[in-house]
Amino acid sequence: MTSISSASPAFTGRDPDNRLFGPLPDVQGEAGYDGDHPARVGFFTDTSVCIGCKACEVACKEWNTLPMDDSHGVRDVIGLSGMSYDNTGQLGANSWRHVAFVEQTRTVDLPMPTFGRPGDDRQDSGRSVTDGPNDESLATAQQSVLNAEALSEFDPQTGQSGTDKQIRWLMSSDVCKHCTHAGCLDVCPTGALFRTEFGTVVVQGDICNGCGYCVPSCPYGVIEQRKDDGRVFKCTMCYDRLTDGLQPACATACPTQSIQFGNLDELQARADARLATLKAQGVETARLYGRDEDDGVGGAGAFFLLLDEPEVYGLPPDPVVTTRDLPAMWKAAGAAAAMIVGVAMSAVLGSRRPR
Repeated sequence: MTSISSASPAFTGRDPDNRLFGPLPDVQGEAGYDGDHPARVGFFTDTSVCIGCKACEVACKEWNTLPMDDSHGVRDVIGLSGMSYDNTGQLGANSWRHVAFVEQTRTVDLPMPTFGRPGDDRQDSGRSVTDGPNDESLATAQQSVLNAEALSEFDPQTGQSGTDKQIRWLMSSDVCKHCTHAGCLDVCPTGALFRTEFGTVVVQGDICNGCGYCVPSCPYGVIEQRKDDGRVFKCTMCYDRLTDGLQPACATACPTQSIQFGNLDELQARADARLATLKAQGVETARLYGRDEDDGVGGAGAFFLLLDEPEVYGLPPDPVVTTRDLPAMWKAAGAAAAMIVGVAMSAVLGSRRPR
C-alpha cells in the first residue's frame, strides 16, 4: 500500500540532500507513490489567445459548487469592482480561477481611413463619408493593429508620437500553480494538503483545521481561508474528474484552447514551440512563466505564456518556495543552541572550581 505524507521529502528521511528546491524528475515518487503512478499532469495557459470570456471561471464554480462572491471575496454578494470588466478581482477561497483584464494604452501613428470635409468631394479634393470606407486603408489599419509586428512594438512606457490612441487588453486565466516544491504542502500539520498521484496539490476540506500556516507559505498568494469557517481552499485541478479520466472543467469549457491540459512534459514541449513561433513572428515580449525547472519553486504544474512582464499580470517576477531555506535555518539554530549550552556548561563548571 502506498504511503502518502504531507511533509516534504526533506523531513521524511527519504531525501538526504534536503531537496526543498530545484528540479525534481519524479514529483510523485518523491511524495511516496510507487513507480507505476500516472504521468504528471498540468495546465499550459496561452494568454495570447485568451479572449476574456470567463467561461473557465463559470465552469470552475459550477463543477466545484463554489459560492458566489464579489471582488473583495465577500460571500453571497453581487458586487462590481468599478475598475474593469473584471469583477472577480483575484483568486480566493471561493474563486479558484480568475481571468485578469489588463488594459494598456499608448499614443501611436496609425494608418487610418481618411475622410474629407463636407463638400470637399464636389471638388474631388477628398473622400466623403457617403463614398464608404477606403477598403485598402482599412485593411492596412487592421493589419497594423493586429499583426505580430505591431504587437511586438507595443510599449506603453515609451510609446511613439502621434495623435491616436492604441489600446490592447492582456487577458490571462490565473490559477493555483501546483508547484513542484509547494510551501503550503511543507507546512501543513494535519495532512489536509497532499500530493496526488497526478502530481497536483489538493486540499482536503474535511481534514483542514484552519491553522492558516499554508496561507503565507504560498509565494503566489493563491491559497486563502474562508472567513465563515476558517478553512482554506484552492484549485484541485478537478481531482475528482481526473480520477474518472476526464479533464478539468475549466480546460473543457475554454473555447480558444487558451487553457490546455495534459501530460506536463508534452505541454512544456508545446509551450516551447508556441513561444518559438511567436518569436519568429516578431513578438519579442512573449515569454514563458513557470516553465523553468530551475526557478524558485522547481517549475510549476500550471505555467503560462505571457505577452509582457509577470508584474503586469499580478504575478511575482521571481517566486521562491518559502520553505527553501529551512535546512540552513535549522542548522544555524542548532549551532546557536549548542553554543549557548556550551557557554552555560562552562559557566557552571567554572563556578565549581575550588578557590
